[in-house]
Amino acid sequence: MFEQTFKNIDDILHKDAGCSSELDYVEQTSWILFLKYLDDLEHDRATIAELTGKTYIPIVDSEYRWTTWAAPKIKNGNGSLKIDHNALTGDDLSDFVNNRLFPYLKSFKHSAQGADTIEYKIGEIFSELKNRLQSGYNLREVINLIDELRFRTHAEKHEMSHLYEAKIKNMGNAGRNGGEYYTPRPLITTIVKVVAPQIGNKIYDGACGSAGFLCEAFNYLKHGKSLSTRESEILQKNSFYGKEKKSLAYIIGIMNMILHGIEAPNIIHTNTLAENLADIQEKDRFDVVLANPPFGGKERQEMQQNFPIKTGETASLFLQHFIKILKAGGTAGVVIKNTFLSNTDNATVAIRKTLLESCNLHTVLDLPGGTFTGAGVKTVVLFFEKGSPTQNVWFYQLNLDRNLGKTNPLNENDLAEFVELQKTFANSDNSWTIDIKDVDQSTFDLSVKNPNKKEVVRLRSPNEILEEMKALDLETAEILNSISELI
Repeated sequence: MFEQTFKNIDDILHKDAGCSSELDYVEQTSWILFLKYLDDLEHDRATIAELTGKTYIPIVDSEYRWTTWAAPKIKNGNGSLKIDHNALTGDDLSDFVNNRLFPYLKSFKHSAQGADTIEYKIGEIFSELKNRLQSGYNLREVINLIDELRFRTHAEKHEMSHLYEAKIKNMGNAGRNGGEYYTPRPLITTIVKVVAPQIGNKIYDGACGSAGFLCEAFNYLKHGKSLSTRESEILQKNSFYGKEKKSLAYIIGIMNMILHGIEAPNIIHTNTLAENLADIQEKDRFDVVLANPPFGGKERQEMQQNFPIKTGETASLFLQHFIKILKAGGTAGVVIKNTFLSNTDNATVAIRKTLLESCNLHTVLDLPGGTFTGAGVKTVVLFFEKGSPTQNVWFYQLNLDRNLGKTNPLNENDLAEFVELQKTFANSDNSWTIDIKDVDQSTFDLSVKNPNKKEVVRLRSPNEILEEMKALDLETAEILNSISELI
């Protein structure tokens, strides 16, 4: 039911002039879905209060509740309920949503008792987005479909969170920087397993995107053992922290965490790199860092002034931030471009030196090309613990018998050998250990060079050869045009 409903919603959004891509579809589905989720949450809280003899004060005033403006109900002839045919639609609905509902919900940010409340998150969400559906009739159709969804049982919430993840993945495949929001779930699951956070840890992602790492860490801890009431409260309120710069990613991250069961996510809408490293104090530090910071970005000079090692490379700045913000004894799993291990520019060498001297970089997972759909770069995962210098680094090179891509993505089984061997840092055809004393002490080059594998010369496919010929033809044409212009 959920899956078909999402498909039907996308069909409606595709027809609306205000929505032009998968990114818009996810954004618009998110705010409507959130308000339906909130209504179900209020019903559940009211029921619990009634059963315990308490009075429940609703979060949302009566005229702005889902059952008042979105889905007022009347009885069918058979006694069941259906949406009143007099419910707002067309221009009346658009006018109410844009000029009354959104401003009202936005005001929660200022009236909430604290940033860790669901009221504050409501205010933040509706301060950061707007209704993009230009047709009030299309909006009415979407609302009617979402009203059919239920978020009451654990199974319903689980299915919804799974499908929402699928929508985020599709958004990542859709381009327009959508890939920044999505890290393959099997990779996240594997990183969380290896880092192995514990209940009571403060877990942090300073570039959280759609909050996949925080959601997976929550699942890992929630289902790891039977939890006491106190432990459940710790998971809800004092375990997961994120920062995100981009508005859409921020909204999706909050929504993703709420659908996974975290009612008031501790995600802040801010540029992490605007924080001066010198200002980070012990109270600001975390036990665990899980992250896939954006790579390839370039930061302005004023942003670089916040870091002791200055570079325009976004991922290198994030890595400095993660090292600094980890507590002594804290652990991390961070995805980064594989060129970080070998680049010889002064900044990268200095950051590698800092990492090796202040942390134990115990594991490097080398991932194949195609791990990230739509991104041509190769990546590695750095696993490290802060507090003692690195002595040995265990490398694992993921060698698969197929090419990864959109139709053939990474799966957990691909990473099973890595997880098993990493427990004891065992050597194999795909894994080996290096002694830091054997590394060049002037460059600290950590290039992935598997001593167990002979270099295999891969013959290019006919398609690759044809693509290269086309590129050369274009280059030749450009050169000839330049010469003709000079003549």
